[in-house]
Amino acid sequence: MADKYKIAVIEGDGIGPEIIGEALKVLDKVSGLYGFSMQTVMLDAGGVSIDKNGVPLTDETLAACRNSDAVLLGAVGGPKWDGLDPSIRPEKALLGLRSGLGLYANLRPAKLFDELAHASPIKDIKDVDILFVRELTGGIYFGDNGEYDSDEVLPDGTVKGHVAYDTECYSEGEILRILKIAFEAAKGRRQKVTLVDKANVLASSRLWRKLFGQVAKDYPDIATECLYVDNCSMQLISRPSEFDVIVTSNMFGDILSDEAGMITGSVGMLPSASLGTPGTPGLFEPIHGSAPDIAGTGKANPCAAILSVAMMLRYSLGQPLAADAIERAVADVISSGFRTSDLYREGSGEIFVNLSEITLAILKTLG
Repeated sequence: MADKYKIAVIEGDGIGPEIIGEALKVLDKVSGLYGFSMQTVMLDAGGVSIDKNGVPLTDETLAACRNSDAVLLGAVGGPKWDGLDPSIRPEKALLGLRSGLGLYANLRPAKLFDELAHASPIKDIKDVDILFVRELTGGIYFGDNGEYDSDEVLPDGTVKGHVAYDTECYSEGEILRILKIAFEAAKGRRQKVTLVDKANVLASSRLWRKLFGQVAKDYPDIATECLYVDNCSMQLISRPSEFDVIVTSNMFGDILSDEAGMITGSVGMLPSASLGTPGTPGLFEPIHGSAPDIAGTGKANPCAAILSVAMMLRYSLGQPLAADAIERAVADVISSGFRTSDLYREGSGEIFVNLSEITLAILKTLG
């Protein structure tokens, strides 16, 4: 009997429904080619859930995700909901899914397609293939936070007044499990791991660096380096091809992986996987936002969502051959000159296509 998988699908907001619709076409195609079947369960989260249910993530949606083999997500958020209380903003759906599913490891590959080097702001860029391993359920995004009023007077005579705070907190266990994932990933790549922290200032970063040194002893064949986050942000620009695996905390990983997305030409090409303990459904999504300004225009690039499907097949569904086929098809279509609006150059001889047309090219390439 052919394998059958249950996929929780959250289209989300803005361009989310469009790119997920295209990604599902590719998923349906490879399921037929590789002999497995899919049951998709359509769910709401983010702004659309706020409009329908008053909250960004309902208990029912979270339960349905837990009862699936994997979760495929489009994007959430948009200016429509910017004025809401922070506790019910669309982005809270992401934090709720990550914590509710125990997804502590975020894998974000930033790979440069040679044909898209012109789209990078860096001159003469080549051979960029970085895997960001980002801790996902700890740190400042999940730490103690709040607001209060203070009558304390600063040295210059200014009264503090209203105060807001967010706390960075990490435990040994949280750090060790993400470091091991990074080192294991490096074994199958170019065998180098870079730790990014702020150990000259932050106590939490000093714990990261201490444990990094300990874990590195178990992997003597893996080269290591440690960089402060501000230095790393510069090194990503000056020597991007020298990085292999970058492991870091929640906030630093969030920022640096988006920087790498621009280095490689377009965030419209970059997928991600959020993983937890074995048996836990992973969450797969493009790294870009909901881009409400182009929703409904056909300008969105579905490749990041399609490549997220490939990551889902590889990491959660145990279908590496289907994953490889999708990645090859996307690469072949890009190599053939097909370009969505984020990558197209007027007068270049490239083939300008909308999101449905580039998906059709990928489907034809798959066979």
